[in-house]
Amino acid sequence: MKGNKLLIFILTVGVFGILNTEMGVIGLLPSIADHFNVSIPTAGLTVSLFALAIAISGPTMPLLLSGINRKKVMLLVLGVFVSGNIASIFVTNFTLLLIIRIALALFHPVYCSMAFTVAASSAKPEEAPKAVSKVFIGISAGMVAGVPIASFIDSAVSYEMAMGFFAIVNAFVLFATWMFVPSMPVQERQSYGEQLAVLKKSIIWVSIAAVILLNSSVFGVYSYIAEYLENVTHMSPSIISLTLFVFGGANIIGNIVAGRVLTNNPVKSILVFPLLLSVVYILLFFTGGFAITMVIITFLWGLLAGGIMANINQYLISSSAPEAPDFANGLFISACNVGTTLGSAMGGLFISRMGTQSVVLVGILSLLLSIIVILLRYYMHSASKQFSESAIAHD
Repeated sequence: MKGNKLLIFILTVGVFGILNTEMGVIGLLPSIADHFNVSIPTAGLTVSLFALAIAISGPTMPLLLSGINRKKVMLLVLGVFVSGNIASIFVTNFTLLLIIRIALALFHPVYCSMAFTVAASSAKPEEAPKAVSKVFIGISAGMVAGVPIASFIDSAVSYEMAMGFFAIVNAFVLFATWMFVPSMPVQERQSYGEQLAVLKKSIIWVSIAAVILLNSSVFGVYSYIAEYLENVTHMSPSIISLTLFVFGGANIIGNIVAGRVLTNNPVKSILVFPLLLSVVYILLFFTGGFAITMVIITFLWGLLAGGIMANINQYLISSSAPEAPDFANGLFISACNVGTTLGSAMGGLFISRMGTQSVVLVGILSLLLSIIVILLRYYMHSASKQFSESAIAHD
């Protein structure tokens, strides 16, 4: 599977389809509220309960299915998503829609964690971060493009057709996986106990804490960026949309950059990242009233916060538990969702107490805490490495 570009492409489109199903619904909330005769906040449960289910299933589902042929597991997950999306078109009861969404969310981490593992194993060890970064392009595209695509189909055609788009993308990947992805039996099956043993390592918990804080630093601000651009920068709705598009484009570029920097110098990249993002947030805070400046800063923010950060987060946890890659990637997905939830809650709290502009302080505070945790992880990793080298020399 070395250098298999087709495999990486299928995995990238696959995670796009999975993330599109998760995030694309955001653009359909008004139609969901109207279609099922519920309020917008109630319709929002299709998003929030999905994220909560991912946070719960992130470490557990990949672990339970870790001993099965990876191609078969991916076909199973894609089949569930195709069926669930088709069922979502026809259900008329909102509670049933929520049940379908929760069921899909339980399988979400399985595909994504295996996509990272398979991508990494398809390349030479030193090229693994670059292969994983290409899969992250699909995640970025799903998060960035999913909302406007679904919203456009909804307004131009119908709500049912927008839901159908999710099914079509997943069906395409299901067919491509069945036709072109080789069988991938697990060569050395690990027991659940062996995989859970990574939780005894202090460095995995420190890495999880770092990921939660880094994700909180981004989504504590990004969750309210439209409100910030409207109330602080005083942009028009059309310019806000354009600025968010700039963020999304920078996000995708950031994935390409991340693959290179993590391949060449991962330690330096991880240490420097929160410092660079802190500088961007300071600029965001003090120049928030200038539209042109904000577009430029948003591009830099998207470059760092979206693409590069996501890859760093995955690297932090996967490199802490290389002996259990699927379980580690599940922990990564769960930690990201916890960080997103925490950041959004803190952002809302700051805005309610101190006003819209204060939301940037959530990002800065989270980054300051992340720097402490990342330094702790760095010293733990260095000490562990020195201990191993000393033990080898002694033997």
